[in-house]
Amino acid sequence: MLTELNGKGGRVCELAGKGEIRCPLIVRPTSEDVVTGNLFGVLSVLNPRWWVPDLLNRALSASRFDRQVFRRFEVVLWESRPRYPGHLLPWEEGSTEVDVALRWENPPTTVYIEMKYGSDVSAKTSGDNGRHGYSSDQLVRNARVGLHECGYLRTRSLFPRPPRDFVLLLVSPRPNHPLVRRYRDTNRLLSAIPKNDQLQQLPPEPFIGECTYRGLRTILAEQRRWFTRTEQRLIDRLLNYLAWKEHRVPSCDFNGRHR
Repeated sequence: MLTELNGKGGRVCELAGKGEIRCPLIVRPTSEDVVTGNLFGVLSVLNPRWWVPDLLNRALSASRFDRQVFRRFEVVLWESRPRYPGHLLPWEEGSTEVDVALRWENPPTTVYIEMKYGSDVSAKTSGDNGRHGYSSDQLVRNARVGLHECGYLRTRSLFPRPPRDFVLLLVSPRPNHPLVRRYRDTNRLLSAIPKNDQLQQLPPEPFIGECTYRGLRTILAEQRRWFTRTEQRLIDRLLNYLAWKEHRVPSCDFNGRHR
Protein backbone atom coordinates (compact mmCIF):
# COMPACT_ATOMS: atom_id res chain seq x y z
CA MET A 1 0.00 0.00 0.00
CA LEU A 2 2.74 2.44 1.00
CA THR A 3 4.76 1.35 -2.02
CA GLU A 4 2.02 2.57 -4.33
CA LEU A 5 1.02 5.65 -2.36
CA ASN A 6 4.59 6.91 -2.33
CA GLY A 7 5.26 6.22 -5.99
CA LYS A 8 7.72 3.38 -5.40
CA GLY A 9 5.98 0.72 -7.43
CA GLY A 10 8.82 0.61 -9.93
CA ARG A 11 8.51 0.10 -13.64
CA VAL A 12 8.97 -2.87 -15.91
CA CYS A 13 12.01 -3.23 -18.13
CA GLU A 14 11.84 -2.95 -21.91
CA LEU A 15 11.54 -6.71 -22.44
CA ALA A 16 8.68 -6.96 -19.96
CA GLY A 17 6.99 -3.97 -21.57
CA LYS A 18 7.02 -5.88 -24.86
CA GLY A 19 5.57 -8.95 -23.18
CA GLU A 20 8.66 -11.06 -23.83
CA ILE A 21 9.24 -11.79 -20.13
CA ARG A 22 7.23 -11.43 -16.95
CA CYS A 23 8.28 -9.46 -13.87
CA PRO A 24 5.97 -10.69 -11.11
CA LEU A 25 7.66 -8.73 -8.32
CA ILE A 26 6.83 -5.33 -9.81
CA VAL A 27 3.85 -3.63 -8.13
CA ARG A 28 1.73 -2.96 -11.18
CA PRO A 29 -0.64 0.02 -10.80
CA THR A 30 -3.38 -1.82 -12.72
CA SER A 31 -3.20 -5.06 -10.71
CA GLU A 32 -6.42 -6.02 -8.93
CA ASP A 33 -4.43 -8.57 -6.88
CA VAL A 34 -2.47 -5.73 -5.28
CA VAL A 35 -5.73 -3.99 -4.31
CA THR A 36 -7.12 -7.28 -3.00
CA GLY A 37 -4.06 -7.95 -0.85
CA ASN A 38 -4.00 -4.44 0.60
CA LEU A 39 -7.74 -4.31 1.26
CA PHE A 40 -8.18 -7.68 2.91
CA GLY A 41 -4.79 -7.54 4.57
CA VAL A 42 -6.38 -4.82 6.72
CA LEU A 43 -9.94 -6.17 6.91
CA SER A 44 -8.74 -9.60 8.03
CA VAL A 45 -7.32 -8.15 11.27
CA LEU A 46 -10.43 -6.10 12.06
CA ASN A 47 -13.35 -7.47 14.07
CA PRO A 48 -15.81 -8.74 11.42
CA ARG A 49 -18.71 -7.64 13.61
CA TRP A 50 -18.13 -4.07 12.45
CA TRP A 51 -17.71 -4.57 8.71
CA VAL A 52 -19.03 -7.92 7.43
CA PRO A 53 -22.80 -7.27 7.95
CA ASP A 54 -22.39 -3.74 6.59
CA LEU A 55 -20.60 -4.97 3.46
CA LEU A 56 -23.08 -7.77 2.76
CA ASN A 57 -26.23 -5.75 3.41
CA ARG A 58 -24.98 -2.82 1.36
CA ALA A 59 -23.94 -5.06 -1.54
CA LEU A 60 -27.21 -7.00 -1.49
CA SER A 61 -29.40 -3.92 -0.90
CA ALA A 62 -31.14 -5.92 1.82
CA SER A 63 -30.88 -6.30 5.60
CA ARG A 64 -30.07 -10.00 5.53
CA PHE A 65 -27.17 -10.13 8.01
CA ASP A 66 -27.17 -9.07 11.65
CA ARG A 67 -24.31 -7.64 13.66
CA GLN A 68 -22.97 -10.57 15.69
CA VAL A 69 -19.96 -12.50 16.91
CA PHE A 70 -18.74 -14.52 13.92
CA ARG A 71 -17.68 -17.97 15.07
CA ARG A 72 -14.61 -19.48 13.35
CA PHE A 73 -14.45 -16.54 10.96
CA GLU A 74 -11.77 -16.68 8.28
CA VAL A 75 -10.65 -14.67 5.25
CA VAL A 76 -8.93 -16.71 2.51
CA LEU A 77 -7.35 -15.08 -0.56
CA TRP A 78 -6.90 -16.66 -3.98
CA GLU A 79 -8.28 -20.02 -2.97
CA SER A 80 -8.44 -22.76 -5.60
CA ARG A 81 -11.78 -24.56 -5.48
CA PRO A 82 -12.58 -28.03 -6.88
CA ARG A 83 -13.88 -28.31 -10.41
CA TYR A 84 -17.59 -28.01 -11.00
CA PRO A 85 -18.87 -31.54 -11.77
CA GLY A 86 -17.88 -32.28 -15.35
CA HIS A 87 -21.03 -34.28 -16.14
CA LEU A 88 -23.10 -31.14 -15.52
CA LEU A 89 -21.28 -28.98 -18.11
CA PRO A 90 -21.18 -29.31 -21.90
CA TRP A 91 -17.58 -28.04 -21.91
CA GLU A 92 -14.42 -28.88 -20.00
CA GLU A 93 -13.67 -26.49 -17.14
CA GLY A 94 -10.69 -26.37 -14.79
CA SER A 95 -10.57 -25.39 -11.14
CA THR A 96 -11.71 -21.92 -10.10
CA GLU A 97 -9.56 -19.50 -8.10
CA VAL A 98 -11.74 -17.35 -5.85
CA ASP A 99 -10.26 -13.93 -5.14
CA VAL A 100 -11.65 -13.74 -1.59
CA ALA A 101 -13.63 -16.24 0.47
CA LEU A 102 -15.22 -15.37 3.83
CA ARG A 103 -16.49 -18.19 6.04
CA TRP A 104 -18.06 -18.54 9.48
CA GLU A 105 -20.17 -21.13 11.26
CA ASN A 106 -23.08 -19.41 13.00
CA PRO A 107 -24.94 -20.14 10.82
CA PRO A 108 -22.63 -21.91 8.32
CA THR A 109 -21.99 -19.31 5.63
CA THR A 110 -19.62 -18.85 2.70
CA VAL A 111 -19.10 -15.61 0.78
CA TYR A 112 -17.26 -15.42 -2.54
CA ILE A 113 -15.90 -12.03 -3.56
CA GLU A 114 -14.79 -11.33 -7.12
CA MET A 115 -12.39 -8.37 -7.09
CA LYS A 116 -11.97 -6.06 -10.09
CA TYR A 117 -9.96 -2.92 -10.70
CA GLY A 118 -9.02 -2.00 -14.27
CA SER A 119 -10.47 -5.02 -16.05
CA ASP A 120 -13.99 -6.30 -16.53
CA VAL A 121 -15.45 -9.66 -15.56
CA SER A 122 -14.18 -12.31 -17.97
CA ALA A 123 -16.79 -13.07 -20.64
CA LYS A 124 -16.28 -16.84 -20.72
CA THR A 125 -14.17 -19.68 -19.40
CA SER A 126 -11.26 -20.85 -21.53
CA GLY A 127 -12.92 -24.20 -22.29
CA ASP A 128 -16.17 -22.72 -23.61
CA ASN A 129 -16.29 -22.06 -27.35
CA GLY A 130 -19.66 -20.32 -27.07
CA ARG A 131 -21.57 -22.98 -29.01
CA HIS A 132 -23.53 -24.45 -26.13
CA GLY A 133 -25.92 -21.58 -25.48
CA TYR A 134 -25.02 -21.12 -21.81
CA SER A 135 -23.15 -18.28 -20.14
CA SER A 136 -19.73 -19.10 -18.73
CA ASP A 137 -18.66 -15.64 -17.59
CA GLN A 138 -16.65 -15.23 -14.41
CA LEU A 139 -19.62 -14.26 -12.27
CA VAL A 140 -21.92 -17.16 -13.15
CA ARG A 141 -18.96 -19.53 -12.94
CA ASN A 142 -18.31 -18.39 -9.36
CA ALA A 143 -22.03 -18.76 -8.64
CA ARG A 144 -22.03 -22.36 -9.91
CA VAL A 145 -18.87 -23.29 -8.03
CA GLY A 146 -20.13 -21.66 -4.83
CA LEU A 147 -23.49 -23.42 -5.01
CA HIS A 148 -21.64 -26.70 -5.51
CA GLU A 149 -19.27 -26.09 -2.58
CA CYS A 150 -22.09 -25.07 -0.25
CA GLY A 151 -24.17 -28.17 -0.92
CA TYR A 152 -26.97 -27.00 -3.22
CA LEU A 153 -26.49 -29.73 -5.83
CA ARG A 154 -28.36 -33.01 -5.46
CA THR A 155 -26.19 -35.85 -4.16
CA ARG A 156 -26.65 -39.53 -3.40
CA SER A 157 -25.16 -39.21 0.06
CA LEU A 158 -26.69 -41.48 2.67
CA PHE A 159 -26.69 -38.64 5.21
CA PRO A 160 -27.09 -35.39 3.28
CA ARG A 161 -26.02 -32.22 5.06
CA PRO A 162 -28.08 -29.04 4.99
CA PRO A 163 -26.49 -26.49 2.61
CA ARG A 164 -24.45 -23.54 3.83
CA ASP A 165 -25.73 -20.05 3.20
CA PHE A 166 -23.96 -18.63 0.14
CA VAL A 167 -23.37 -15.08 -1.08
CA LEU A 168 -21.53 -13.89 -4.19
CA LEU A 169 -20.26 -10.31 -4.42
CA LEU A 170 -18.54 -8.27 -7.11
CA VAL A 171 -16.30 -5.49 -5.73
CA SER A 172 -15.10 -2.92 -8.28
CA PRO A 173 -14.63 0.83 -8.69
CA ARG A 174 -17.74 1.20 -10.87
CA PRO A 175 -21.37 0.48 -9.86
CA ASN A 176 -24.28 -1.16 -11.64
CA HIS A 177 -22.59 -4.02 -13.43
CA PRO A 178 -25.03 -5.60 -15.92
CA LEU A 179 -24.10 -9.17 -14.95
CA VAL A 180 -25.01 -8.49 -11.32
CA ARG A 181 -28.39 -7.17 -12.42
CA ARG A 182 -28.87 -10.19 -14.68
CA TYR A 183 -28.08 -12.88 -12.11
CA ARG A 184 -30.04 -11.30 -9.29
CA ASP A 185 -33.02 -12.45 -11.38
CA THR A 186 -33.43 -16.09 -10.33
CA ASN A 187 -34.88 -17.19 -13.66
CA ARG A 188 -31.98 -15.69 -15.62
CA LEU A 189 -29.46 -17.22 -13.23
CA LEU A 190 -30.99 -20.67 -13.59
CA SER A 191 -31.12 -20.34 -17.38
CA ALA A 192 -27.34 -19.75 -17.34
CA ILE A 193 -26.64 -22.97 -15.40
CA PRO A 194 -26.64 -26.19 -17.47
CA LYS A 195 -28.73 -29.02 -15.99
CA ASN A 196 -30.09 -26.70 -13.32
CA ASP A 197 -32.59 -29.39 -12.33
CA GLN A 198 -29.72 -30.81 -10.26
CA LEU A 199 -30.03 -27.83 -7.91
CA GLN A 200 -32.19 -28.90 -5.00
CA GLN A 201 -32.73 -25.28 -3.94
CA LEU A 202 -31.07 -21.85 -3.93
CA PRO A 203 -29.76 -19.75 -1.02
CA PRO A 204 -32.03 -17.16 0.57
CA GLU A 205 -32.48 -14.22 -1.78
CA PRO A 206 -30.89 -11.93 -2.60
CA PHE A 207 -27.51 -13.68 -2.61
CA ILE A 208 -25.75 -11.90 -5.48
CA GLY A 209 -24.68 -8.27 -5.15
CA GLU A 210 -21.98 -5.69 -5.67
CA CYS A 211 -20.10 -3.01 -3.76
CA THR A 212 -17.87 -0.21 -5.02
CA TYR A 213 -14.63 1.04 -3.54
CA ARG A 214 -16.52 4.15 -2.46
CA GLY A 215 -19.06 1.97 -0.69
CA LEU A 216 -16.25 0.22 1.18
CA ARG A 217 -14.83 3.57 2.24
CA THR A 218 -18.24 4.66 3.52
CA ILE A 219 -18.61 1.48 5.58
CA LEU A 220 -15.17 1.81 7.18
CA ALA A 221 -15.58 5.53 7.87
CA GLU A 222 -18.95 4.94 9.55
CA GLN A 223 -17.66 2.13 11.78
CA ARG A 224 -14.19 3.57 12.48
CA ARG A 225 -15.10 4.71 16.01
CA TRP A 226 -15.49 1.12 17.24
CA PHE A 227 -11.86 0.19 16.65
CA THR A 228 -8.71 0.71 18.69
CA ARG A 229 -6.35 3.58 17.96
CA THR A 230 -3.95 1.26 16.13
CA GLU A 231 -6.77 -0.20 14.04
CA GLN A 232 -8.01 3.30 13.24
CA ARG A 233 -4.61 4.17 11.84
CA LEU A 234 -4.78 1.12 9.57
CA ILE A 235 -8.31 2.09 8.51
CA ASP A 236 -7.26 5.68 7.75
CA ARG A 237 -4.41 4.45 5.60
CA LEU A 238 -6.74 2.07 3.79
CA LEU A 239 -9.32 4.83 3.22
CA ASN A 240 -6.65 7.02 1.65
CA TYR A 241 -5.45 4.13 -0.49
CA LEU A 242 -8.91 3.21 -1.79
CA ALA A 243 -9.65 6.84 -2.65
CA TRP A 244 -6.27 7.11 -4.39
CA LYS A 245 -6.92 3.96 -6.41
CA GLU A 246 -10.46 5.02 -7.26
CA HIS A 247 -9.22 8.23 -8.88
CA ARG A 248 -6.59 6.34 -10.90
CA VAL A 249 -8.62 3.43 -12.20
CA PRO A 250 -8.01 2.79 -15.92
CA SER A 251 -10.90 4.06 -17.98
CA CYS A 252 -12.77 1.15 -19.55
CA ASP A 253 -16.38 0.11 -19.98
CA PHE A 254 -18.10 -3.01 -18.71
CA ASN A 255 -16.99 -4.90 -21.79
CA GLY A 256 -13.34 -4.38 -20.92
CA ARG A 257 -12.76 -1.91 -23.75
CA HIS A 258 -10.50 0.99 -22.83
CA ARG A 259 -11.98 4.37 -23.66
